[in-house]
Amino acid sequence: MTRVLVLGATSAIAQEAARLYAARGAALFLVARNAERLQAIADDLRVRGASVATAVADLDDPAVHEQLLQGASPLDIVLLAHGVLGDAEEVDRDAAAAEAVLRTNLVGPVLLLNCAARVLEEQGRGTIVALSSVAGDRGRASNAVYGASKAGLSAFLSGLRNRLSSAGVRVVTVKPGFVDTPMTARLPKNPLYSSPRRVARDLVRAVDRERDVVYTPWWWRWIMLAVRLLPERIFKRLSL
Repeated sequence: MTRVLVLGATSAIAQEAARLYAARGAALFLVARNAERLQAIADDLRVRGASVATAVADLDDPAVHEQLLQGASPLDIVLLAHGVLGDAEEVDRDAAAAEAVLRTNLVGPVLLLNCAARVLEEQGRGTIVALSSVAGDRGRASNAVYGASKAGLSAFLSGLRNRLSSAGVRVVTVKPGFVDTPMTARLPKNPLYSSPRRVARDLVRAVDRERDVVYTPWWWRWIMLAVRLLPERIFKRLSL
């Protein structure tokens, strides 16, 4: 039986990924801050065939990380789907708002996944899979702080992947584009938006196929390649 720790289990993408693993009869350990929503999700997953345990915790708090990982062990997969978008205008003018985005999207995940790495390294096996974003591939005027947090997370995951490769532990970086979730509910939608279920399917497939980095949907790999190759003088004029 596959044992999966889902960190940020109330997020839309995490819920869809957990359902896919539940259909396989996995044992799930769900962690989130909202106890009521967490319980509802756990009940749904049990109906779908999973064995489910839960823990209510604030993943921004490093003091809870080791206890969570030890309590959930042994583990086959650690899925980190914890993050915030933040209000771009507020983040630009308010240092506390910017710090909160960086703490939730970068500082907390780095500390948490370092702890997960130690646990899996001791086991000599396992997979860490984390949601980053295409926003981290190049800084944009419209979400500079969010993009910086995801760029940092992607760089960290790359380093972790290289560090753990000889220990039998894999690290998968998932880079979604625009996703229609509660986090993006206030934003105008366009044809590039994908569903949480599509992202979850690509995530699970990437783990199954032992991929290192996956863009989801697949076309974002080529979109972001073009964006990265744009000369800076042209990129500045686009005001993306």
